[in-house]
Amino acid sequence: MKIATVLRNDDYSREVERELKEKLLGEDSPYCFVREEGETPDLVLSIGGDGTLLEAVHQYGFEPTYVGIHTGHLGFYADWRPNELDAFVQALKEQTKPFVAEYPTVSCRILTRDGRIIHKWALNELVIRNASLSTLVACVYINGDEFETFRGDGLIVSSPSGSTAYNKAVNGALVHPSIEAIQLSEIASINNQAYRTINSSLVLPKHHEVELIVMNPQIMIGLDREQAVWQDVCSITCRVGVDKVKFARYKRLTFWSRVRNSFITG
Repeated sequence: MKIATVLRNDDYSREVERELKEKLLGEDSPYCFVREEGETPDLVLSIGGDGTLLEAVHQYGFEPTYVGIHTGHLGFYADWRPNELDAFVQALKEQTKPFVAEYPTVSCRILTRDGRIIHKWALNELVIRNASLSTLVACVYINGDEFETFRGDGLIVSSPSGSTAYNKAVNGALVHPSIEAIQLSEIASINNQAYRTINSSLVLPKHHEVELIVMNPQIMIGLDREQAVWQDVCSITCRVGVDKVKFARYKRLTFWSRVRNSFITG
């Protein structure tokens, strides 16, 4: 089995990686760690936080499976803590075919005013804001039909796993990853006698798409950890992605247990 590691940039995470390699490598070990750039691993170990896991997923894509080892407080995507390395190594050796949980993604098609089409994807969410301090204005279409004109701070299109991230902070719904859907949520929408929005999150099934026609000449687009200013974006169309991110579960921890551990019990 070929293994890759992606680390948070701190001494503690590097020490955890060193200990883990020491436990996995040895005489007649069936494991080897990826050394060359471009080599595709079977398993990617993210050692850090949820941001590290997102970095790992965008670095290695959809082919490997992923395991999170959290070196801070309990991360939403992480199954293991550093004091559980022995248990993880034992589970890795004993479970040659672990349960694989597949998480839906958000597929994004960005159309610019000069006709360019750029395809992007996110495990957590797409976020758009106006790049200046003024209001974001975007016409929202669902399956080609006009739904509303949004005015406010921004819009979030999240996956089910991303529903527990920024989406939750703006009172969006929490959606189980077995439900193939995307969610559109508003950030501080303007609602008065002149302007109205639904002012509620919308959960759209797999066969639906949402198109955001952008009126601002310059916007900020966030895709998971990537954030950049874009010029002259005409529209952004989002739907459930064809590809899913695969997590190797060497111990059973349900989605709702993760939610409870992350937000209630700590």
